[in-house]
Parts: sequence; C-alpha cells; structure tokens
Amino acid sequence: MFTLLGSGILGSLIGGIFRLAPEVLKLMDKKDERAHELAMFERQVDLEKTRGQIKLDEIGAQRDASVDVGAMDALNAAIKQQADMASAAGGLAAKLSALVRPLLTFWIWALYSAAFLVLGWITWQVSHDPAQMVKLVLTSDFMALLCGITNYWFLDRTLAKRGLA
Repeated sequence: MFTLLGSGILGSLIGGIFRLAPEVLKLMDKKDERAHELAMFERQVDLEKTRGQIKLDEIGAQRDASVDVGAMDALNAAIKQQADMASAAGGLAAKLSALVRPLLTFWIWALYSAAFLVLGWITWQVSHDPAQMVKLVLTSDFMALLCGITNYWFLDRTLAKRGLA
C-alpha cells in the first residue's frame, strides 16, 4: 500500500514540478526583459540629455559668432566714420588721423625692442640665465598685443586686397 500511495504522490509531485518549471522560467525571463527595457530607457534618456546639451552648446556658439560678427561690423563702421570725418575736416586732420595707427605701431615695437635689449644687457652683465630674461619680456599679454598689431598690418591688409575682409 505504501508503494502504491508513494508512487502516486511522487508522480504527482514530479508532474507538478515539471508543469510549474516553464511558468517559473517565463517569470524569470519577463523580469530580465523588464530590467533590460529599463536599462535601455535610461540609456535613451541619457542620449537625449546629451543631444539637448549639444544643441544648447551649438545655439550658444552661433550666438557668440553673431555677436562677434556684429562687433566687427560696428568696429569697421566706426573706423570708416572716423576716416570720413577726418577727411571732411580738412587735409591736415586727415593726414594726422592716418598717422595715428602707424605711429602707435612703431612706438610699441620700439618699446618692445628697447625693453628686450635692456633686459638682455642686464642679464648678460649679471651672468644670469637668458631664459629668465626671455620669460620676463615675452609675457602672454604683451605677445598678444604684438601679434594683434602684426596681424592688423599684414593679415588684414592681405585679406582686404583679396576682397575677403
């Protein structure tokens, strides 16, 4: 009797387990599927945030470029107006106005050359490292000034002759 009862219960248990196994596997699969969908959604949200930030940066760059173009247009208009006013005031005023930029350029270059020569002489007299003297003279601000002046006289004129400025 025990074998008959045992085999029936055992068979029912094994059968029940085999019937529940696919359902348990489906539940585990759905759990993994939901976790995957959640991870994909989070990645898509991050991607959209990045796209939005890139778009904002692009808009900011376009705004900055338009402000720069506007500033350059205003500067060119002011220079043209100044030249027109000087020529309207008479010959001497126009000639003096035309000499301002070249004289200022020569003065800055002369000042730079004199400072470089004096500091070089002092460095040579006290037997210090010439690299220290160069670091004193070639500051980034002063070099930016010299490069700006040089660009005005050479690059701006070249571009204007070609009709690009």
